[in-house]
Amino acid sequence: MRASLLYAPTLRETPAEAEVISHQLMLRAGFIRKSAGGMYTYLPLAWRVLKKIETIVREEMNAKGGQEVAMPIIQPAEIWQETGRWDVYGDEMFRLKDRHNRDFCLGPTHEEMITTVVRSDVRSYRQLPLMLYQIQNKYRDEIRPRFGLMRGREFIMKDLYSFDRDEKGLDENYAKMYDAYSRIFTRCGLAFRPVEADSGAIGGSGSHEFMVIADSGEAAIVYCPECNYAANVEKAELLPISAGIEVPDTLVEKSTPGTKTIEEISGFLGVSADKTIKTLAYQTEKGLVLALVRGDHEINEIKLQNQLNCLHLGLADETAVVRLTGAIPGFIGPVGVKDTVIVADATVMNMHNAVSGANKTDYHYINVNPGRDFNPTIVADIRLIKENDPCPRCGAAVATARGIEVGQVFKLYTKYTSALKATYLDENGKERPMVMGCYGIGVSRTMAAAIEQNHDENGIVWSAAIAPYQAVVIPVNVKDDAQMVLAERLYQLLNEAGIEAVLDDRAERAGVKFKDADLIGYPLKITLGPKAINENKIEVKVRRSGEVFFFETDNLIDEVQQLLSTL
Repeated sequence: MRASLLYAPTLRETPAEAEVISHQLMLRAGFIRKSAGGMYTYLPLAWRVLKKIETIVREEMNAKGGQEVAMPIIQPAEIWQETGRWDVYGDEMFRLKDRHNRDFCLGPTHEEMITTVVRSDVRSYRQLPLMLYQIQNKYRDEIRPRFGLMRGREFIMKDLYSFDRDEKGLDENYAKMYDAYSRIFTRCGLAFRPVEADSGAIGGSGSHEFMVIADSGEAAIVYCPECNYAANVEKAELLPISAGIEVPDTLVEKSTPGTKTIEEISGFLGVSADKTIKTLAYQTEKGLVLALVRGDHEINEIKLQNQLNCLHLGLADETAVVRLTGAIPGFIGPVGVKDTVIVADATVMNMHNAVSGANKTDYHYINVNPGRDFNPTIVADIRLIKENDPCPRCGAAVATARGIEVGQVFKLYTKYTSALKATYLDENGKERPMVMGCYGIGVSRTMAAAIEQNHDENGIVWSAAIAPYQAVVIPVNVKDDAQMVLAERLYQLLNEAGIEAVLDDRAERAGVKFKDADLIGYPLKITLGPKAINENKIEVKVRRSGEVFFFETDNLIDEVQQLLSTL
């Protein structure tokens, strides 16, 4: 490609709308242009990167036995109503009606669609296992689309679905996809970590997220430096913390005016936060619930929602709290509360002579002892993990990092196949539901994540595997006939050797070309100046490391190929 023909409208200034570095650099380097909130046009450079990522994904999916299909983006409401998700998916679903007033949606995901396809044709165990995938646009009406391609309303996704006879088959396909994902992100040149994750709205009870490690990541993960444990903070397990043995003292109500926070009550009573019980009231579609954690801990609302098996969870308003307990938030507690679901973190049950709200504004109880003074409805791990908490596997202190989710794998079991009656006949002629898995990769998000992880003050730093072009040839002076003849020759040799190259033949200053090359992120920059003409020394600069090499024309192609193999 000649730069004079390449549609890559670069910008010198960073657009004010761009908050994260990938968004800034894709706009500045001429990769994308915004069409509406959360929706973008991919320009030629971005499209080349996306196609390379897709090629890697296809190769790895096919190698594991996946077969590519193409399903409709517009899906009928009926199949979502069969699983019950039409009413519960929420406002993220784009809904529309056709001219006959029938309900449809723009597919945010395709579990229902693929299951209805398979149920119509698969009848026997002999037709299983089956793995089908597609790469297409998905649509989710994010309440606040932001960060460019990181959280958009239209995005490119690969989704594969496995169908098996039993859980053993599911485990085998899950392991295949786990391995394939590891290979995909390695081939894309990304530093990543698979972590245990919550299944969320997709469902099922087993899941891993693949996180690209980046300081700008919107997800927090924890990992153990001593063993292989790693998890999203929403999923990370915590073992209950034991407390020293104490003799239970008499429960006492104490005036504590104006002490609504843990910090305030700790200071007022002269006790440490780990001697207090934090009580929060939540509203669900099933009613009001109270959640309890130790005062120095935080509630993990994902864990709490899973324990309650509810669709909606949010902090209750003050009016509802007063109606239930008689006190405003900050002075509520579990003692004396009746006919209300109480969920206590397991660590709370090991506390002795603790402090909690007395359900009376400006009053707290001291010497609260779980089991004697209150009995929760549910005891479970509902707290949020933090750095230096003990690893649930080996007990060592965990560390934290930021990550960008680029893929997730799920064990769905029979969640969809049972609801949609996708069954097969086993060896004995007995009808059984197929056992299902789901495996997604955000293709457009992977491109953005690669930039978040690989950039510097001058622009993008692509790996050779997914760079839009692998090298750029820059003649310093386009008016110098000798430089242009050599540039044309090298450009032709590079392309004949299968090296994707750009010839910057624009009538621009060399400095402008160098800046654009760094901004776009070509892995190699081949510069032709007087030394190339007079001494047969071709300058090759590696974008990632800044290393500069000089090669002779005759061995340039071999040297460039060797350099690219390391990038």
